[in-house]
Amino acid sequence: QVQLVESGGGSVQAGGSLRLSCVVFGYTSNNYFLGWFRQAPGKEREGVAVIGTGAGSTYYADSVKGRFTISQDNAENTVYLQMNSLKPEDTAMYYCAAAQRVMGWVFAPAKYNYWGQGTQVTVSS
Repeated sequence: QVQLVESGGGSVQAGGSLRLSCVVFGYTSNNYFLGWFRQAPGKEREGVAVIGTGAGSTYYADSVKGRFTISQDNAENTVYLQMNSLKPEDTAMYYCAAAQRVMGWVFAPAKYNYWGQGTQVTVSS
């Protein structure tokens, strides 16, 4: 059974940084898609960054390009989201999600089978 456990959220001032971690348990393959999504109150869940763990391909939403970096540590079965130059509009619950294969638009939440419990990120101005 696949389980995802996020950590690293918190409260920071605008311009600050946080690093989120997602530990993946139970995946028998080293080749899958791991995405970070976020959802603010009253808004739809949106994709932020995705990594294909096999080839290491990365994808970023336009709103975070140049500020966020997704990376993986295969030895630790962990995917990270380094978030720099945080803005108040980055405030949301952040979730990691996994899927064996994602075709087409990688930021569609419905394409991911497994989800973590979420970690809150709050950025104050």
